[in-house]
Amino acid sequence: MTTDVLATRAKRRRWIKISPSFRTPLAITGMVIALAWVLIAIFSQWIVPFNPLAQDFPRLQPPSAEHLFGTDQVGRDVFSRVLSGASISLPLALMLVAASMILGGVLGAIAGYFGKAVDEVIMRIADLVFAFPTIILAMVIAAALGPSLTNAVIAMLIVSWPAYARVTRSLVMTARNQEYVVAGRLLGNGPFTSLRRDVLPNVISPVFVLAMLDVGTAILLLAGLSFLGLGAVPPTPDWGAMVSDGVQQFSSWWISAFPGLAIFTVVMAFNFIGDSLRDSLDPHTADAVQGRAM
Repeated sequence: MTTDVLATRAKRRRWIKISPSFRTPLAITGMVIALAWVLIAIFSQWIVPFNPLAQDFPRLQPPSAEHLFGTDQVGRDVFSRVLSGASISLPLALMLVAASMILGGVLGAIAGYFGKAVDEVIMRIADLVFAFPTIILAMVIAAALGPSLTNAVIAMLIVSWPAYARVTRSLVMTARNQEYVVAGRLLGNGPFTSLRRDVLPNVISPVFVLAMLDVGTAILLLAGLSFLGLGAVPPTPDWGAMVSDGVQQFSSWWISAFPGLAIFTVVMAFNFIGDSLRDSLDPHTADAVQGRAM
């Protein structure tokens, strides 16, 4: 039996193990909600009923047939602003998580593979970031850089990469002494070739699960910075800024309730997907889920 056939069967068996975790109600719910928001973010400019920045309507109108989510304190349609906010919050959160995963993963892999002085320098920098509460440090950095969504993303990137660095470092330290890695080095692979070809493909799965779980956290933290006035600058239709506007008009509950509901559903969806992905990549949990599904 050829090696290609064995590899194909191994992949097929792995898919059989993974698929039951994504057939659970939570996984399906998360994927449906996440897909809906992704489509809204992509096509928001074509599906919004009104200009999200136009102040053309009566102020503080409650939800109605014309304005499904009501209007805000300056006469803007809240429904249009919530849909437009998806095209801002989702891409920024995904960009932030991807950048944090790449930066933290590369630094963690280098620290774990080479060790010694390189490991000490990178990990001490990570410890310095971990010494401060995440949101407090992000607020300080965002305030120093000035209020804008770009600066909020930079601030969150600075405080987010150490988590990926620590996870990647521990996985690489475990994998670097495995027989297949040692054999590759004996065959003449350089350190970076060994790291790229032999080590990283075997440690990427847990890092990817962490990234998926962090999408919801990134949305929450970016919304928190905008809520505090350190993120989106008015009149940008950002969900966190919209919730902040609603707090100032507390009797008009719809101004903050619907953006808050959008944040809740997106965070919940990505957490469901991340949990299901983690269960799929954990052999013991995947086997248990498969047993329940049979």
